[in-house]
Amino acid sequence: MIKLTEHFSALAANYDVILSDVWGVLHNGVAAFPGACDALARFRAGGGKVILLTNAPRPGEAVSLQIDQFGVPRNVYDGVASSGDVTCGVVAQRPGHSVFHLGPERDISIFDGLDLRFAPVETADYVVCTGLFNDEVETPESYRDMLMAMRGRNLFMVCGNPDAVVERGDKLVYCAGSIADFYASLGGEVLYAGKPYGPIYEMAIAKAEQARGTKVPLPRVLAIGDSIRTDVKGAAAFGIDCLFVTAGIHAEEIGSRDNPDLRQLTGIFADAGISARAVTRTLVW
Repeated sequence: MIKLTEHFSALAANYDVILSDVWGVLHNGVAAFPGACDALARFRAGGGKVILLTNAPRPGEAVSLQIDQFGVPRNVYDGVASSGDVTCGVVAQRPGHSVFHLGPERDISIFDGLDLRFAPVETADYVVCTGLFNDEVETPESYRDMLMAMRGRNLFMVCGNPDAVVERGDKLVYCAGSIADFYASLGGEVLYAGKPYGPIYEMAIAKAEQARGTKVPLPRVLAIGDSIRTDVKGAAAFGIDCLFVTAGIHAEEIGSRDNPDLRQLTGIFADAGISARAVTRTLVW
């Protein structure tokens, strides 16, 4: 059965690069987790490199500005690879096309500097989904009619955040991935820009190698995250180890934040056909 790793320091010497999830590992959408920030800062002080790997549908610098507000220090990481960055690359390959933006106004910075026109869903060439218009009250079901209309036009969707849900304080809210999954279930074509898909990992490794000034072998890379669907699955598919944080979005499924049911977690991993290199409650040195 799975055993808990209580301190990251027991693993740190095995790795040169960390690809760390952000929401659920470093903060909860309201405030930073001091122990996690300290752990990554100590890893960097020992010569390691840290790239934040996030499904946030915004450019990396916008992510940095956001987590500044939550109290995540800049000395915690060397760079950011976001699904927003990957999405920008997809949009840039379609210059002059019209886009229907399905998502909140706060994500509009993802389109800065790109050659596109905004259009309503009835006339747009394709869709970029970065979330729900109002994730405080809406659910994916709120979008059934809109998604059916999109499917009727065979619109291609770029999902700028493959997360289905995320923690905000002490509750879960729906993300763009839940909308994209719903659209895919209707037969719609979806490109998922972030974890667990390869392009965001390739971007992160390139940033880590730039920071190191040398190549990094994949066995020396560790992903850290709290989502089986994105973090554990993505690491396994890319061929790198993963440290799974139990006190994140799966906490209620496996008992509690403080006392996870490891037998139940073992079963969840088995059902998913994947596992993590190690498991910890929260990231602490």
